[in-house]
Amino acid sequence: MTRQPTTDAPSTTDEAELARRLGALTLEQKVRLLTGADFWSLHPEPAVGLRRLVVSDGPAGVRGELWDERSPSANVPSPTALAATWDEPLVERLGGLLAHEARAKGVDVLLAPTVNLHRTPYGGRHFECFSEDPLLTARIGVAYVQGVQGGGVAATVKHFVGNDSETQRMTLDARIGERALRELYLAPFERIVGEGGVWAVMAAYNGVNGHPMTESPLLRQVLHDDWDFDGLVMSDWFAARTTEPSARAALDLVMPGPIGPWGDALVAAVRKGKVDEARVDDKVLRLLRLAARVGALSDIAATTRPPHHDAESVAVRLRETAAAGFVLARNEHAQLPLDRASLTRVAVLGPNAAVARTLGGGSATVFPPSTVSPLDGIRAALGADVEVTHGVGVTPQTRTPAAALTYLRHPDGTGEGVEVSFRSEDGTLLGTERRAGSAYTWMGSYGPDVPTGQVSRVEVRTVIRATDAGRYAVGGSGIGRFRLSVAGTEVFDVRLQLPPGADLVEGLMTPPQRLHTVELAEGEETEVVLIHDIAAHDVASHDDEVSTDDALGDAVTMFQLNLQPPHGSDDEEIERAVALAREADVAVVVVGTTEEVESEGFDRDSLALPGRQDELVRRVAEANPRAVVVVNSGAPVLLPWSEEVAAVLLAWFPGQEFGNALADVLLGVAEPGGRLPTVWPASEQGLPATEPVDGVLAYDEGLFIGYRGDGRTGWQQPRYAFGHGLGYTTWEFVSLDAPREVAPGTELTVEVRIRNSGTRHGKEVVQIYAGRPGGAVERPLRWLAGFAAVEAAPGEEAVATVTVDARAFEHWDTEGGGWAVELGTFRLEAGPSSTTLPLAADIAVGQ
Repeated sequence: MTRQPTTDAPSTTDEAELARRLGALTLEQKVRLLTGADFWSLHPEPAVGLRRLVVSDGPAGVRGELWDERSPSANVPSPTALAATWDEPLVERLGGLLAHEARAKGVDVLLAPTVNLHRTPYGGRHFECFSEDPLLTARIGVAYVQGVQGGGVAATVKHFVGNDSETQRMTLDARIGERALRELYLAPFERIVGEGGVWAVMAAYNGVNGHPMTESPLLRQVLHDDWDFDGLVMSDWFAARTTEPSARAALDLVMPGPIGPWGDALVAAVRKGKVDEARVDDKVLRLLRLAARVGALSDIAATTRPPHHDAESVAVRLRETAAAGFVLARNEHAQLPLDRASLTRVAVLGPNAAVARTLGGGSATVFPPSTVSPLDGIRAALGADVEVTHGVGVTPQTRTPAAALTYLRHPDGTGEGVEVSFRSEDGTLLGTERRAGSAYTWMGSYGPDVPTGQVSRVEVRTVIRATDAGRYAVGGSGIGRFRLSVAGTEVFDVRLQLPPGADLVEGLMTPPQRLHTVELAEGEETEVVLIHDIAAHDVASHDDEVSTDDALGDAVTMFQLNLQPPHGSDDEEIERAVALAREADVAVVVVGTTEEVESEGFDRDSLALPGRQDELVRRVAEANPRAVVVVNSGAPVLLPWSEEVAAVLLAWFPGQEFGNALADVLLGVAEPGGRLPTVWPASEQGLPATEPVDGVLAYDEGLFIGYRGDGRTGWQQPRYAFGHGLGYTTWEFVSLDAPREVAPGTELTVEVRIRNSGTRHGKEVVQIYAGRPGGAVERPLRWLAGFAAVEAAPGEEAVATVTVDARAFEHWDTEGGGWAVELGTFRLEAGPSSTTLPLAADIAVGQ
């Protein structure tokens, strides 16, 4: 692939100026810049006009420096939802919105996109990644990066490379064959570096082929030498654990700070000749180049500024994007769109109907200013003349959720919320906050007015008001000592601990809980106080290694006040849902995953919907044949009832406008624009594992992940194929026009003519797959080679012009160490999915 020049790179004059500023720094000043100042920022350096640089998660919105509701952020659809759009201009526009959000929060560097592949649906961060296919991942990733950086904010492509699962992610060694590494896992990074011109890369926690990624020769050999990357490489948070090996590698920035393995140890290593100072200089120059690009260096203007968005335009963009990613997987007898005029009563059922998941757990978490649930969106769209009933159906969570704000009152009676107090060991009050939430995270600091080093305990005080009579479970979740008082009486004093061998990040995402049950009458109030003692960890002080878990444990305080209001048993709620469905014109059932089974920090051990949701769907479908099932998950789940319901709509984690976008699609105001970016399996048989053996995770499937496994021994036909998705019209694929021969290394253009054979205007994603029948080089049967979207009115024809890169015909030559072409006849196939390809043409490459 030819590297495309980045139009926004500093000019030659600027490069000379950066070198001059570098020369003004002492070794100590340079090394200081190479470790973060705190969790989310880099050190300023007045000597060279460098201001403080701020970085932020993440993939579902720009969180900023606070991890709570005090700093609300636009919650955009999850990366799987973005890739499901197959729409690069739309994703680039969303990137511009993220740049606007970043600048509003004072953020210079966005820690996104995540472009690790969907190697297996068990992967815990599957929802945070785009696709199982490297080409689709790359093209959506390029659009995302260009949108963000077009607004003058740096994007950070991550996690380089092989961070495709969560189990033992900080220590596992991913053993990836050279062809799979180059053709699959590195391919999205390559295109995003070259075509996208990304300004930053994040090195992963894991190792690849024997080397931890923060020390890996791949950083220099691939990023610098092969791809001519001129940006900055940062570590994932606490991923850098050694001084000399990581400093000699092409790692430029250790995050977070101020602790880490560099600092004085790196200065000493340079003085002793163990690390060349020229390596340090290159790292600092890359950091200064990044600073120049985002406008953090005095007298050097930022490349561009982001477009302006107000709250209304943000909502419109997020609503449009969510609908564009919804995948209509099944639509028997054209059940959708619904005819609004014929509706008098609609049942909106399921555990995710009133409180849906708009994003996945972990570092992708943001706190939106508001969210629209499916129930609220449908009610608003249908208006008062259509009765909308609701039943939860089942409660699939085994954990008690964070307390909803509607149940909490400030102790002084001034409204909804809690009072948080910080106290020293002797009980001295160090500071207080009035909060409107019950999930608390502090990273490295408890705020500018609180002396962090003196905080010994955090107290949460509130009054719970019962909305219904019954038994309320109240308590806390986290790691460490917790004490709970109810109505002035201490009801527990416990130390919550992780089970042996558990990953600390998993513990932070789904921490242990302790609960106490309180019987309350309707409208009754009771005071609750939750106290969490802060215990310091013993951070490892080895000369060349830092303990990741201890460092993270010291830097982060994270816990929740939990509350479960009274509710019926699953048996009772299922019967109620069935009765509501039977009385309704149509039943919309919203099912999905929970934070317990789908989140950063751990992989999934089952693809089944948690709890009794499958039973709920079947019972509702028996009661009402017009059952529409909306699947609210970030990654594939098993759908054993898929042939028993009228329609299946895959909604992903669609962001804060979920309910409004869903109503638009159900009622035909918008078409469900999504096509699957990953296979949805029919069973769990034969899927790649995430569990390392003796610390090693072998990628034994090689090139044959996802749909590329078609035709292999043990291959199972999927529930829904890669690229699958129905709209509200039908299409006939008419003709495929491709050149008969091309020279190796040549890009080519293919034209596909299709006809709208339905009754509505629509949009189709035309997909081109390449294959090499009878070839001597081991390959999948077919692989995605290009795609394009077209629109047409009923009866009209449209031509999709699809560019097929030269790389589509190339493979990595492990002996020669480069890209090669097996000369001969390749086959191009066109259609709406990887398994429905009605058109084909043969093309001679190099003959």
